[in-house]
Amino acid sequence: MAATVALLTAVISVLLTAFAWPVVRSSVHDVPIALAGPAAATDRVAAALEQRQPGAFDVVRVPDTAAAERAVRDREVYGAIDLSTGAPQVIIASAGSPVVAQALQGVAAGLGGQAGGVPVRDLAPLPSDDPRGAGLGAAALPLVIGGLLAAFLITSRVRGTARRVVGALAFAVTGGLAMAALMQFWLGSIDGNYLANAGVIALSVAATALTLLGLESLLGTAGLGIGAALMMLVGNPLSGATSAPQMLPGRSGDLGQLLPPGASGALLRSTAFFDGHAANGPLAVLLVWSAVGVVLCVAGGFRARRAGAATDAPPDTAPVSPSPAPA
Repeated sequence: MAATVALLTAVISVLLTAFAWPVVRSSVHDVPIALAGPAAATDRVAAALEQRQPGAFDVVRVPDTAAAERAVRDREVYGAIDLSTGAPQVIIASAGSPVVAQALQGVAAGLGGQAGGVPVRDLAPLPSDDPRGAGLGAAALPLVIGGLLAAFLITSRVRGTARRVVGALAFAVTGGLAMAALMQFWLGSIDGNYLANAGVIALSVAATALTLLGLESLLGTAGLGIGAALMMLVGNPLSGATSAPQMLPGRSGDLGQLLPPGASGALLRSTAFFDGHAANGPLAVLLVWSAVGVVLCVAGGFRARRAGAATDAPPDTAPVSPSPAPA
């Protein structure tokens, strides 16, 4: 009983740390934004930003309004402060990160020296049905759970490597179509091309499910546990889906973008609101995890066949030479 109580205490402590630590310790730091305009004006604003919020923004200098807008739409930066026209303005993309957009609106309120600050222009607004982006942020956990459930059910109900891989891919497709329809046509949380969004969700589910199936084929039940812990306790809290990867403590957001939950959130924002810009990186991450999962499944199946062949092999029945007769 004492050992069970100690184990449960450790488990609940790990769960609390995994989910609460990134939220409590998150802050605006090293968030890339653009400054457009003459060098003298941008230098003054950059110095003011650094004095007000040290380390909050990673400033990228661009020459004019068009360059600033292009950087925002290409997801190179989260927003911009445009000083190139003589009348300062702040450019945001709330669909990229509502939290960062709110921080930039606070910056706008302190610029210009007049009441109310400077005008704010949103190049990628969130849908009117979900103006806070709650649905997109909340979707990160169901995407992970979908992949986990697929792996657990398929390993318990389906035999054979090929059938398991096909089952995971089939569920990823149907699940992607269903979840994208719910998010886009019912909740109104995402825009863009429906099939592209469904493809992103399907690839996310497939990456998680295939990775867990591969780990199970090699390590058994322990492999499922390791994969589930990696996706749930590391990947989901560090995905940055509800804020931005740069806001997570230290460089943990960079790690989160290398795991399926973080990559799927970034890719879905790109297809839903930014016409696919900045999609190559997260797309590559999901494809690599999917491919690794398939390779692990094949390796596990091959090892199982070899073990089965060794077990079924007939015993050695070679004749034994008779001992020579005694003299």
